[in-house]
Amino acid sequence: MKKLILVLSFVALNSTLMAKEIKTQIVINAPAEKVWAILTNFEAYPTWNPFIKSISGEAKVGNKIKAHIVPPNALGMTFTPKVLTYDVNKKFTWLGHLMFTGLFDGEHSFELIQNADGTTTFIQSEKFKGILVPLFKKMLDTNTVEGFNLMNQKLKELAEK
Repeated sequence: MKKLILVLSFVALNSTLMAKEIKTQIVINAPAEKVWAILTNFEAYPTWNPFIKSISGEAKVGNKIKAHIVPPNALGMTFTPKVLTYDVNKKFTWLGHLMFTGLFDGEHSFELIQNADGTTTFIQSEKFKGILVPLFKKMLDTNTVEGFNLMNQKLKELAEK
């Protein structure tokens, strides 16, 4: 019984250590439809997006797309996440992996909330899991959060034009 409790405690502790969530948000003075149109115009990303430099492929639930991200002051990476959610004008999520599942997985989410005053709250978040997450926590808290905020600000500027 003591061994079982010890094993369960170890698993619980490690699952907590091997997980990380970051979340940013910004209020945009534009309707959700306009924000969504910019967010999902992947061809234009290289011209405005300081964080996600490119996305290619059909963003359809179950499909794999190709994304290239470059956090500020960090190396970029290209990966092929699977689209989990594509709810027009509301939510777009994907799940990506570094090399293979369980090493460093990220569920990235873009959520748009239409506010009663005509503005849109844009929420960008990511839940990370895997054995390498503890090694990247500092980078996630600085470079990745900064990348999210820079992208959010640019999206706001474009949508409010």
